[in-house]
Amino acid sequence: MSTLPFAPSVTHAHFSHSLSPMFILRRLPLTRHLRLSRNNRVASVVSAAAVRQDATLWTPAPLALIESAAESLFHISIDISNSPDLVASYTRPGQYLQLRVPDVEKPSFLAIASPPSLAASRGAFEFLVKSIAGSTAEILCGLKKGETVELSPVMGNGFSIDQIDPPEKFPTVLIFATGSGISPIRSLIESGFSADRRSDVRLYYGARNLKRMAYQDKFKEWESSGVKVVPVLSQPDDGWKGETGYVQAAFARAKQLSAPKATGAVLCGQKQMAEEITTMLVADGVSNDKLLKNF
Repeated sequence: MSTLPFAPSVTHAHFSHSLSPMFILRRLPLTRHLRLSRNNRVASVVSAAAVRQDATLWTPAPLALIESAAESLFHISIDISNSPDLVASYTRPGQYLQLRVPDVEKPSFLAIASPPSLAASRGAFEFLVKSIAGSTAEILCGLKKGETVELSPVMGNGFSIDQIDPPEKFPTVLIFATGSGISPIRSLIESGFSADRRSDVRLYYGARNLKRMAYQDKFKEWESSGVKVVPVLSQPDDGWKGETGYVQAAFARAKQLSAPKATGAVLCGQKQMAEEITTMLVADGVSNDKLLKNF
């Protein structure tokens, strides 16, 4: 922690040994005395904040896998098999945690991409991490298998899927994700939310191009579970025949909402996308409390 700009300390070299500390304090100029008091209060606040920050329970865990998932995106798996409390704390898709890397004070907040069942069965958390220059995430993506990171307890309430259950009452679920926002959506899909018992479950997943789109190898698996995947590319390469532009525009073209009151939605990713989709859905009659957001 950097040193606060305290007033110069008072040393015995400048005063007679017969002078008491209280006498010295009384002789200090009033403005300097006030500055000392204010800085002491600042120091107390900073110290208290440091204590609160240090109160976070950090669990060391080794990296089990780091590999490219797409351009600027990395698939990272962390071994938590020796941390049963951490495993047990992950109960719902959409939850997240803080991660620290060696010698870097600032942690990174990461949504957990793997379903809770994977943590329970294999003792692993998986993440989709976007490498941003100068960030903790960039350093994380540069580490190697076996190196140790630190994890906080799992945080957040995750997606409240019970709000769009039972499936018979909410046969339509629309899912929207952009970029690395697909991370907690993967957890949702692979955790299962009775998609195969709903008549219309669509995932609109936006990226710049196919090189920037993660989890393409999982699309068939997701479709077999009852989720129709609609990739949307804003800057597609030549030959692309799918949806183009932004997710919200692709959805506006398709819509097909036959029963708004029987519709739920999950949104994760770019804030503007989520806001525009929300406006469209609510205008069409979808209840605001049936829109599950994570962005």
